[in-house]
Amino acid sequence: MVAAVAAGVVAAGALAPSAAFAGGRPDGVQQSLNALVKDDGLPAALASVKGRDGRTRTYTAGVGDLATGAKPPVDGQIRAGSNTKTFTAVVVLQLVAEGKVGLDEPVETYLPGLLRGDGIDGHDITVRQLLQHTSGLPEYMDAPALSDFTAVQYRYFEPRDLLDGALAQKSHFPAGTDWEYSNTNYIVAGLLVQKVTGRPVGEEITKRVIDRVGLRHTYFPTPGDTTVHEAHPHGYFRSTPDAPPVDYTDTDTSMAWAAGAIVTTNTDLNSFFTALLGGRLLPPAQLAQMRTTVPAEPLGPGVRYGLGLQSRPLSCGGPAWGHGGTSPGYRSRGGVTDDGRAATITVTTVPGEEGAQHMAAALDAALCR
Repeated sequence: MVAAVAAGVVAAGALAPSAAFAGGRPDGVQQSLNALVKDDGLPAALASVKGRDGRTRTYTAGVGDLATGAKPPVDGQIRAGSNTKTFTAVVVLQLVAEGKVGLDEPVETYLPGLLRGDGIDGHDITVRQLLQHTSGLPEYMDAPALSDFTAVQYRYFEPRDLLDGALAQKSHFPAGTDWEYSNTNYIVAGLLVQKVTGRPVGEEITKRVIDRVGLRHTYFPTPGDTTVHEAHPHGYFRSTPDAPPVDYTDTDTSMAWAAGAIVTTNTDLNSFFTALLGGRLLPPAQLAQMRTTVPAEPLGPGVRYGLGLQSRPLSCGGPAWGHGGTSPGYRSRGGVTDDGRAATITVTTVPGEEGAQHMAAALDAALCR
């Protein structure tokens, strides 16, 4: 595994013993992961934490494969879900810095005729509004074609198929008048990247972000690739809270595409957000735009949303910058601080409301210890 992982690993079994720091103080991160498995019934939980001392520690708890009982691999690959949006936003903002895209230009300038529907017009929606979820575009995931995840686990979708599911609905509000999270915004952003660069969005993300900062365990799946390439915990999907878990590890991520397809590790996510906030991916002007936020309370108390980037208040003061992601089978929550701390926690099924709150508390504790 990567050197950062080798520097400090806290191994775990089905439920890891609570590791201790010097002086015998229990490790709160391990205790939090153990509780997510034991109390919230999640198959596995994994974390990577870069502390105030600059050292990265990785953790696991639970079972990585329900069929075999195997332990979760340390810092195993996971499906990153909507963390992908930050990668996509970075590419768009790089194109802004290159003078190829204008943040406050209408989408119509780059994708003429694409956005048309009930209350929807590409002349009225700007690139900024896509990245900040203030476009009013309805959620394509609400379309009938995606109503049953188990039925579409291996189905391939063209981006236009996804967009058509959104455009069949009515605009939720006039562009720029409100905030509402919609995956559709990032399908359009991906199409914009492809139109401006002439290359697939996955290739642009790989060249401009993944390779640039050396994310060795991160990739954007190519069409038809349904597997997770390296050691990984299995991800499980339940159609209802009482339904049996379906192994959703292998899946066609075209249903998420530029909004949520990336595969990565917790440590690579920490490295990505650290590099981004440290100015390694964007010039100062575009990074400042990315960090200019609006209230996004539906995502949690005090949460604000920039351009593909969230800020969350920490109990110890200051914000954590990151995004978070959910896909059928995995949920990740993470953040980095302005002084270099970083943490990402991933669980291997989508938790209920109480479990989600426990994840948020565990992340806060990891960043504030």
